[in-house]
Amino acid sequence: MLARVYKPTENMTEEQWLEARRAGIGGSDAAAIAGLSKWKTPVSVYLDKIGQAPKEDSSSEAAYWGHIHEETVAREFSKRTGKKVRRRKAILQHPNYPFMLANVDRLIVGEQAGLECKTASEHLKDEWNGEEVPDAYLVQCQHYMAVTGFKAWWIAVLIGGNKFVYKKVDRDEELIAYLIQIEKEFWENHVMNEIPPMFDGSEASTELLTHMYPVGLEDEKELPLAANEQIESYKKAKEEVKEAEVKLREAENQLKGMLGEYEIGNAGNTRVTWKTVTANRFDTKAFAAEHPELFAKFSKPKSHRRFQVKEIKANG
Repeated sequence: MLARVYKPTENMTEEQWLEARRAGIGGSDAAAIAGLSKWKTPVSVYLDKIGQAPKEDSSSEAAYWGHIHEETVAREFSKRTGKKVRRRKAILQHPNYPFMLANVDRLIVGEQAGLECKTASEHLKDEWNGEEVPDAYLVQCQHYMAVTGFKAWWIAVLIGGNKFVYKKVDRDEELIAYLIQIEKEFWENHVMNEIPPMFDGSEASTELLTHMYPVGLEDEKELPLAANEQIESYKKAKEEVKEAEVKLREAENQLKGMLGEYEIGNAGNTRVTWKTVTANRFDTKAFAAEHPELFAKFSKPKSHRRFQVKEIKANG
């Protein structure tokens, strides 16, 4: 194996393990840095490495069952393939790029290969169709091969608790070279110099910003010159969204007019529906008017920050 042991993990507490991971970039971090993760952004990886990330909820249902089923997935992989797997109770480190770390699920005995064990919900099953592997997991496996020097990595996933899929990922030297490059630039330019990367337009970035800055200060702040470019981008995108919304409503209304009193219409291999839906909604205003004391007793204030960009009118 190319990798060396950074730290043994057998007797580590979870807190010690999380602290050790901050010393470098792991497989899931690599996917985030490459912009391919649904759960992490480059900014969240950066904050984690400098010890300023919001505390993760390790007790979430997904994290809990993923951990519980890891052994089940590994055992089933061995049963179906005949390959023997073993744990490697250590955080591994690339000898030439010490910022590249790997905390692998299993290694395959007698082969230059490893195994990544996953669980996925039923609504993600389409991502595992055919021979392809979701991009984030593909990058994760290539990162592990970069660190270990291995030629292949297997990934096995239990989908919806009742469907088992396993696939082989071969070593891709071109992709590994790219990962080494972007991880090196990220570590040296951002983490080492404590210069955060830019936020992107992902949902993960939005959630991270809301978590980091839940309440705003009423004081004003002079923004850097770079804000002018972003303001113009924001205005342009806003206009494009308005135009798109008008076109969307126009197409929708045209189709509704074609349906008329019918709820279902077919056009070639496409089905258009305009169905009657009845739902009971709680009338908050009426309840508050008739039962003000109960409304006050069970009301809970909830704050959020409203974002807006507008021109400042000149005085006079």
